Amino acid sequence: MNILEVRNLNKTYKDFQLKDVNLTIPKGYIMGFVGQNGAGKTSTINLINHICKCDSGSIKIDGISYADDPVRYKESIAYVGDECYFTKGLKVKNVKRTLKEFYPTFDSEKFDSLIEKYNLPINKNIINFSRGMKVKLMFATVFSRDAKLLILDEATNGLDPVVREELMGELQKYIENGERSILFSTHVLSDLEEIADYITFIDNGRIILQKPKDEMLEEYMIIKGDYGNLTEQQKKYLIGVENKNYGFEALIESNNAQNFDGQFVFEKPNVSQIMLHTIKEGRM
Repeated sequence: MNILEVRNLNKTYKDFQLKDVNLTIPKGYIMGFVGQNGAGKTSTINLINHICKCDSGSIKIDGISYADDPVRYKESIAYVGDECYFTKGLKVKNVKRTLKEFYPTFDSEKFDSLIEKYNLPINKNIINFSRGMKVKLMFATVFSRDAKLLILDEATNGLDPVVREELMGELQKYIENGERSILFSTHVLSDLEEIADYITFIDNGRIILQKPKDEMLEEYMIIKGDYGNLTEQQKKYLIGVENKNYGFEALIESNNAQNFDGQFVFEKPNVSQIMLHTIKEGRM
């Protein structure tokens, strides 16, 4: 069963439009949601969070839409963004009290253990926490609930490598029981290389690529060389050609590599390269 099902989602803003967005995340998996600034990642997340309503389409979390059961739908979502959402003057003990009253599945003992593990002071104003401490607190709150879908919107931005690596491990543990999933929107694509099972690219409000990560990395190759050595037929295989000082760089489907000779260099791509060349091709 799928934790998240987004079907034919459309939303028109004053100067931007989401067009027929489709997303599916099976139970127990992590989907990386990537694209350039303004591509539509946060707009899509806001619709999933029901911060605003879509013009058309449907969204279901664990088989439930907002219209079916608003309370259950909201309780199924946990969210961490790039800004701390706790109000000025709160302390950790205040956060614990509020969450206990608001969420039936909130586990106070688990929260306490995470606060101790993350070495967060319970009597210090959160406004005086460092960026890393605030992020750890937000993660402690979501890990202490039994939400079905964890949405991360640039949540790991600006973290030092030690904290980031620690959280990557926690995210993998979060989905271990096979009943939860994560939608991870980030510009730190190395994080997705490490833990994502699926990758979805969005550009200009449209989904342009959505595949299992390992399949995607095997399906494409980077090709480099002298553009002048290409035949007209070979040029048709290139995706998102970029001119470099040493020649050209492009993406090709791996099964097309046999159509090129030894004048060209082939490399395995990373997620960032696939995204950039795919977006470039879509805009040419």
